[in-house]
Amino acid sequence: MIQGKTNSGFKFEIDENQLKNYEFVELVAEVDENELLMPKLLKLLLGDQVKALKDHIRDESGIVPIEKMVAEIKDIFENAQVKNS
Repeated sequence: MIQGKTNSGFKFEIDENQLKNYEFVELVAEVDENELLMPKLLKLLLGDQVKALKDHIRDESGIVPIEKMVAEIKDIFENAQVKNS
């Protein structure tokens, strides 16, 4: 299990097997061409933690800002790669 924390303080756990899952790799490759696949990618990577992540970055008006989500995703991927190597 890979555990980490984003720069904003969101703590997460990733099952290392998901990083070796071919379907996950397919989604990573496809998300560049179709950003609408990102929710599916996050669900596969984080599972039930996605809701907690959205709540973590939700603003005072109840919106989950895309730019904050992108920053969190980037932090998670960088953290997971460092700990996985």
